[in-house]
Amino acid sequence: MKWQQIRDRYPYLYETHLHTSQASACARRSGEEMARAAKAYGYTGIFVTDHNWGGNTRIDSGLPWKQWVDAYCAGYLNAERTGEKLGLDVFFGMEAGFSGTEFLLYGIDGEWLKEHPEIKTADVGNLYKKIKEVGGMMIHAHPFREEYYIPEIRLYPEYADGVEGINATHSNPASTGHNHPEYDVKALAYAREHGLPLTAGSDIHSVELLGGGMAFKRRLSSVQDFIQAVTGEEDYILTNGDNCYTRYGELI
Repeated sequence: MKWQQIRDRYPYLYETHLHTSQASACARRSGEEMARAAKAYGYTGIFVTDHNWGGNTRIDSGLPWKQWVDAYCAGYLNAERTGEKLGLDVFFGMEAGFSGTEFLLYGIDGEWLKEHPEIKTADVGNLYKKIKEVGGMMIHAHPFREEYYIPEIRLYPEYADGVEGINATHSNPASTGHNHPEYDVKALAYAREHGLPLTAGSDIHSVELLGGGMAFKRRLSSVQDFIQAVTGEEDYILTNGDNCYTRYGELI
């Protein structure tokens, strides 16, 4: 089925994995620039998921905790303000790193972070417990990616609410980094093996968008709405901007 035909049925497209240069050292554009590019592309909304202290962050780890949080949230807030002007939904997220193993966190925000400095030293299991206590969701990002900064592939099915089965940087033909479609093939199989829900995103760091993400039949009202859609039985599709898949990872 053609992408446009699918978009007609699932018109609300969301980028679930996006970085800004204000918090992620590997990103090249600000929150405002990323929001404007996403709106122009046709996204309904974006989730800003900048790297935290365990990943490639731009924020000085020596800052007092609340100052660190304020600096970390700058990219998201910049995107949010722009999104309000443009009619683009902008939601808060985080990419948490553990020596190259990374998780996408949804359902927390800057105020919650300020009240929970203990998460800075939490291991994967304790972080998962904290995220679940607030009704959030923890997704294992690109679990089978191989790169110099990932010393080994480590899997935590007991500490994940889902798996990023489609990462556009892996499988979109236009991607210029991490382009190995087999990483997604392995992630889809892993999620099926453990009965975990699937998400999709572009892991985008610049305004050269790939069009990956998740498309719904309705507009999402909040991060909690997104969490319920993923962990429930709602119908949505996954895309790398080139191919589309059912929520169960079946190619359409």
